[in-house]
Amino acid sequence: MSKEYDPEGKYKELYDSGIADKTTPIVDVKASDYDAIMIVGGHGAMFDLAHDPDLHAVINVVYETGGIVSAVCHGPAPLVYTKTKDGRGILEGLKVTGYPNKFEPEEVVGLLPFSLEDEMKKIANYEPASDKEQYAVWGSDQILTGRDPQSSPLFGKELAEKLTSLEKKEEEKFFK
Repeated sequence: MSKEYDPEGKYKELYDSGIADKTTPIVDVKASDYDAIMIVGGHGAMFDLAHDPDLHAVINVVYETGGIVSAVCHGPAPLVYTKTKDGRGILEGLKVTGYPNKFEPEEVVGLLPFSLEDEMKKIANYEPASDKEQYAVWGSDQILTGRDPQSSPLFGKELAEKLTSLEKKEEEKFFK
């Protein structure tokens, strides 16, 4: 991790500690236990996650049980290919965002398995909002996408606020 994104070195220290090696395999995740799923970006999401049927199953369970499906930067790549149980794309017809073509470094473009922007445009109402410093958009009450790493603060705030409001609604139902 570069000093720019990890000035105190705390994330590098966590990574070097081996904690990432203790990640629960996706096939062992009980998706119905979660109120939300968040898929982070990086080009790896396009290679490793986009067509992963186990991840698609987890996404669908979270979605079908009323949870939030969220992704930022290149993280929406698996959402592009996730189909609901009725065969409809989970992003179909929604307002979405993700890493825009014009932000991709030239030397990387030819190495990518697909253009995230182009694939999202095929199924959804893609908005790069390149003129904004940060951009995150709710496509529905359950789908949140964020444009790029710089949008992470706004994206995180949106997700946290929604989870807090859902928690309050659950408490209200419980105490009625």
